[in-house]
Amino acid sequence: MVLSDPLADAMSTIVNNERRNRRECIVKPASSLTSRVLRILQKNGYIGEIELIEDGRSGKLRVQLLGRVNTCRVIKPRHSVKANGYEKWERRYLPAAGLGMLIVSTPKGVMTHTEAMSQGLGGRLIAYVY
Repeated sequence: MVLSDPLADAMSTIVNNERRNRRECIVKPASSLTSRVLRILQKNGYIGEIELIEDGRSGKLRVQLLGRVNTCRVIKPRHSVKANGYEKWERRYLPAAGLGMLIVSTPKGVMTHTEAMSQGLGGRLIAYVY
């Protein structure tokens, strides 16, 4: 089985296991983008501990679930966003103002859209969660 998008697979694994009220899930393969996005989710309280499991191949991530994710999905195609253009995408992908976050790849790394706005950075939309 060849995965075309490891991040999309990781997000759907998390949502599916959340809906089944599981305490943890295994995300595979472990890519650097996936782990950076999961660190952002962890920092914002959507998921718990993340542990890298080396399996001799690409690795796996064990993710502790807290039951706080309603939906998390990747955004395809990855739209470019200017520093002052996040409101349009918030209205499109998030259910209400102040609820959820967009995850953006900027020249200074992967971050939430609020961090990018406060630093005056544009970038590419990667995912959203609420």
